[in-house]
Amino acid sequence: MYYILLSIFFPILCGIFLLIRKEMEHRKNLLIVVGIIFLATFALTILALCLSGNEMFTLFNLSGRLPVLFKIDEISIVFVSMTLIIYICVGIYSFEYMKHEEKEKRYYGFYLIVLGILIALCFSGNLITFYLFYELLTINSVPLVIHNRSREAIMAGLKYIFYSLCGAYMVLFGLYFIERYGNTLTFSAGGVISASAMSEHGEILLVLAMLMLIGFGVKAGMFPMHAWLSTAHPAAPGPASAVLSAVIVKAGILAIVRVVYYIYGVSFLRGTWVQTVWMVLSLVTVFMGSMLAYREPVLKKRLAYSTVSQLSYILFGLAVMDAGSVTGGLLHVLSHGFIKAVLFLCAGAVIYMTGKTRVEQMRGIGKEMPFMMWCFTIASLGLIGIPPTGGFLSKWYLAQGALSSGICGFDWIGPVVLLISALLTAGYLLPITIQGFFPGENYDYGALQKKEPSLFMTIPVLILTVLSVFIGLFPEWLLNYLSQIIEKII
Repeated sequence: MYYILLSIFFPILCGIFLLIRKEMEHRKNLLIVVGIIFLATFALTILALCLSGNEMFTLFNLSGRLPVLFKIDEISIVFVSMTLIIYICVGIYSFEYMKHEEKEKRYYGFYLIVLGILIALCFSGNLITFYLFYELLTINSVPLVIHNRSREAIMAGLKYIFYSLCGAYMVLFGLYFIERYGNTLTFSAGGVISASAMSEHGEILLVLAMLMLIGFGVKAGMFPMHAWLSTAHPAAPGPASAVLSAVIVKAGILAIVRVVYYIYGVSFLRGTWVQTVWMVLSLVTVFMGSMLAYREPVLKKRLAYSTVSQLSYILFGLAVMDAGSVTGGLLHVLSHGFIKAVLFLCAGAVIYMTGKTRVEQMRGIGKEMPFMMWCFTIASLGLIGIPPTGGFLSKWYLAQGALSSGICGFDWIGPVVLLISALLTAGYLLPITIQGFFPGENYDYGALQKKEPSLFMTIPVLILTVLSVFIGLFPEWLLNYLSQIIEKII
């Protein structure tokens, strides 16, 4: 069980060491140290997954009934696998991108601390442990947003903190009552709240469930607490935007999975007003995020609004509480993670090599940076939901799950909204590709220069692009694994 602690605290302590250590004389030494830490963290996490089994490990007790508890289960493996792959790929990408940024050591210090915290969230065995690290995630990810210390970045960071803390206090309010009425905060598939507590305190528990959904929904960008995303992403450096959109926001998704399926249980929430309100909010967010992305002229901000929309695909799938929809939601956790990392890394590469930040400036960019734009195009097709990408498969299961749920109105409204959002996604992503590769007769081909970045940036993008397609081409093993999870929680 000690491998769990090593996988969590090794990157955290290494990150703290980088923050307090004096600047290294040579940048190459810093990158070698960070690369070794990435490899060691990956190895320790794999060992934890292989050797720890389903046993619980208590680190210490906050009180007699509040242990800081760690446990690895099936859902932990899904989220930690995505986290490690994306985080390390983006970290390697950063070796080149951050070369022209100031305070590079500070960036890698907080980057490593956040990695350890994300692993801790995946391995949390109860809600109090999850909440502690969830708060630490907010505090330690802010420096990634405000790294360049511009006024825009600092205001974005403050907005991020304000929204996150408001959501966290909603969750904390729920924690007080769940511990009282449920008598435990330990995660258990199917829920832990007793039938007697449900019958005696059912109404207040439903109100608390709604508060916790909105509170954790802040990190996941769910309406009405979504506005921080579109501010924080454009202000952060390119690789920080990628992990923020692909990984860090998934902490909100994981939190909602834990609350709904491991604390409350489907049998308590299904058919209640909480489920109805949750589905309405998620569909509103899907449509609203797509519309805002369609109208946005700044590339990174357009991708940020896209994240708002796409995360609520996952939330809708979870809210329907059908086996098919939950399968689609969990599939979209992975496919969206790989796809959105690719899109932000490609956008970062364009900014890094050309300084262009607006969509109208992308004309002819496919001629200058063909590799990056091909990866951008493939990822765009995945986000739209074109086969054989993973995005198609996840959206197929989401639509099928909604149709088979039998929930009056939502069984057809859900698929319609998802389809409209897919068309809007095509509308705000494909024109970038078309104008990039087919700039028209007025384009100055004589001034064309190839501007592909180094292998540190291209190889991680290629790996993530391949994975986004691999999920769609060879889904059987993943679907079988997810079916084992869903059998336990529904």
